[in-house]
Amino acid sequence: MSFRSIVRDVRDGFGSLSRRGFDVRLSGNHNRGKSQGSVNDLSDNNQAALVIQNSRWANLPPELLFDVIKRLEESESSWPARKHVVACAAVCRSWRSMCKEIVRNPESCGKLTFPVSMKQPGSRDGTIQCYIKRDKSKLTYHLFLCLNPAALLVENGKFLLSAKRTRRTTCTEYVISMDPDNISRSSSTYIGKLRSNFLGTKFIIYDTQPSNFNAHIPPPGRSSRRFTSKKVSPKMPSGSYNIAHITYELNVLGTRGPRRMNCIMQSIPSSSLEPGGSVPGQPELLLPSHTLEDSFRSISFSKSLDRSTEFSSSRFSEIIGAATSTNVPDSEKSKIPLVLKNKAPRWHEQLQCWCLNFRGRVTIASVKNFQLIAARQPPSAPPPPAAAGTSQPAQPEHDKVILQFGKVGKDMFTMDYRYPLSAFQAFAICLSSFDTKLACE
Repeated sequence: MSFRSIVRDVRDGFGSLSRRGFDVRLSGNHNRGKSQGSVNDLSDNNQAALVIQNSRWANLPPELLFDVIKRLEESESSWPARKHVVACAAVCRSWRSMCKEIVRNPESCGKLTFPVSMKQPGSRDGTIQCYIKRDKSKLTYHLFLCLNPAALLVENGKFLLSAKRTRRTTCTEYVISMDPDNISRSSSTYIGKLRSNFLGTKFIIYDTQPSNFNAHIPPPGRSSRRFTSKKVSPKMPSGSYNIAHITYELNVLGTRGPRRMNCIMQSIPSSSLEPGGSVPGQPELLLPSHTLEDSFRSISFSKSLDRSTEFSSSRFSEIIGAATSTNVPDSEKSKIPLVLKNKAPRWHEQLQCWCLNFRGRVTIASVKNFQLIAARQPPSAPPPPAAAGTSQPAQPEHDKVILQFGKVGKDMFTMDYRYPLSAFQAFAICLSSFDTKLACE
């Protein structure tokens, strides 16, 4: 029996079991009270779970199960065939545990497999190639994984994330979801948002999960503190964890040229680009658990918080100054957040335009196109000299393009990202480029 036949048999058995449990609930719910029906439904679910755990597939020897999933993981290396690996993780608890042990994260293998990969860092060895489709009539944006970069304009890629733009009186919001159609904060697939100021020059990325990295960010000063700590809930609501700041520099003189932007990634330490560095606290679950108490706390918090201070110039200056300062005590250096800046383009005399080398991934000139690299930090120690007869040393991590975004069609844009950014963070940064910025152009 082939591996695909095994997966198909498991999936069909799991589906028939679900349908059988559904039929039992329908046939047994007549002439019953609501409480009694809920209890019986719960018992039916428990019985279904028990049947799955005691099925022939759940009781496979661990050595055989390891060999089956290991070979399937190696053979189904790309989508859409990789859906069989996801199907294995949905069989039962023992299969799910084995899949978590075998299937590596995108940082190690460069593959996006499970939904949690959207918030895990990208590949260290190369970029993960994606593209964004824009729908101006619906104000929506959909992120897809490239399956065939050579046929980008005609392919149907693997859907990853979606976003919807909402213009408010004082700001613009982009709600980010895992559902291609139901894009709202009330949806169970909501994972974060991007919010801008009135001019579209400053943005903040919010996550539904807190960061495990405590960045060295100064507390708000007197000028930006409009409320006391007693007026807000001590626990942050779900969906309001600030993980990054994005700024576009003002073009005061009005000269034509590319945009200049900076990104302060408060959830990523600058040491992650050093040899042996890593991003702490990578999530194992994409969607946090919600309780009724958290929902009411979130409502009260959003009403009491004065958001007019979030985008104050003084506050952004404090954050950028702290992130790029060199006068940081040794005890605080590990808490310096990663700062990204756009790579400066060069002026092409023959074409009379600013140019960047996108290596064939961008074909249409646009002010929205950009490449982000890490802002250089003073080296802690000089690099060792190369030995005679050896090849040139690899390109330093600070010089590599971490994220690039560019136009290839009327409403089609490419997005290529790598470690230490995640797909969610890269998508949110690219969404900020869609906003009209009259003060920056």
